[in-house]
Amino acid sequence: MKNELRPEQCYSGIGGQAVLEGVMMKNGDDYAVAVRKEDGSIVIRKDAYKGVLSGTPVRKIPVIRGFFVLIDSLVLGLRVTDYSASMYDPDESADPDSPKEKLITGLILAASMVIAAGLFILLPYTVASFLTDRLGNTNLLVIIEGILRLAIFLVYIRAITAMKDIRRLYQYHGAEHKCINCIESGLPLTVENARKSTRLHKRCGSSFTMFVMLISIIMFFFIRTDSHVLRVVLRIVLIPVISGVSYEIIRLAGTSSNPIITFISKPGLWMQLMTTDEPDDEMLEVGIASVEAVFDWRKYLAQQFGQSPESLAS
Repeated sequence: MKNELRPEQCYSGIGGQAVLEGVMMKNGDDYAVAVRKEDGSIVIRKDAYKGVLSGTPVRKIPVIRGFFVLIDSLVLGLRVTDYSASMYDPDESADPDSPKEKLITGLILAASMVIAAGLFILLPYTVASFLTDRLGNTNLLVIIEGILRLAIFLVYIRAITAMKDIRRLYQYHGAEHKCINCIESGLPLTVENARKSTRLHKRCGSSFTMFVMLISIIMFFFIRTDSHVLRVVLRIVLIPVISGVSYEIIRLAGTSSNPIITFISKPGLWMQLMTTDEPDDEMLEVGIASVEAVFDWRKYLAQQFGQSPESLAS
C-alpha cells in the first residue's frame, strides 16, 4: 500500500461496480458496462437509468434521498450483472425494460431483502437477546447484536472469497476503484497510472455497509421497548433512515479531507481490503474502457487540475 497513489479528494461524480469479468461505471443517468469476452475482446454497452422518482423534489431531501440511491443501486446492479452474465451465456440475455424482466427483478429484490433481514437483523437480534437474558443485562443487547451482525457479514465475505468467480470479481472491484482514484488524483487515465493508484475509495459500497452497521448500533441503543416483536419491527422500519444517514456520511466522506471524516471512514476502508483485490492490467483496461464510455476524463483533468489538452492527448 505504501507505493500507491492516493486521491486528493477532487470529486469526479462517477461511481460504479464490478460485474462478471467486467466493470460498470455510472455518470449521472448514463452508465456503461465493459466486459472482457472469452476471445479477449472488450464489449461495451452504454445506456441510461434514471432511477426511482427521478427528477422529483424528494430525491433532493437529505437522508431520504439515500434510501432511493440504495434501491437504485440494487436495481441497476442486478441489471448490469445480468448483462455481463449474458456475455457468457447468451440464453440468459433479456430486455431489462420488459415487464417480465421488471417483475423478475422485483421478485429478486424482495427475496434478497427478506433473506438479508433474516440473516443480518433477525438472527443477530435473537442470539443477542438470548445472551443478554442469560447475562441479566439488557443494556448489552445492542452492542452484542452489532458485534454479531458485523461478524456474520465478515464471515460471509470471507466465505465467498473461496469462490474463483468472486475472487475475480474482487479484482475487477479493485480495477473500478483504481480507475476512479487515478483521475481524482489528477493523473491521465492509463494502465500504468491506474496500476499505481490505491484500490480503496471512501465512496465504496463496502464502506456504506460498514456505516450502516455502526449507525444502527448507535441508533438502536437509544430505542428502548420491552416488546421483542416491536424491537424487530423497529429495526426493519428504520432501515430507510439508517441507510439514508449512512449515505449522507459516505457522500461527505467522498468529497472531504476533514480529519474527523477521514478517521470515521477508516473502518470502511479496512473492509475494502476484503472486498477488493489487486487487478491485472487487462482488468484495468476494462475499467478504463468503461470510464471512457461515460466520462470525459481529459476535460475533467483540464478543468480541475489545469492540465493542458496537449499533455493529455492520447
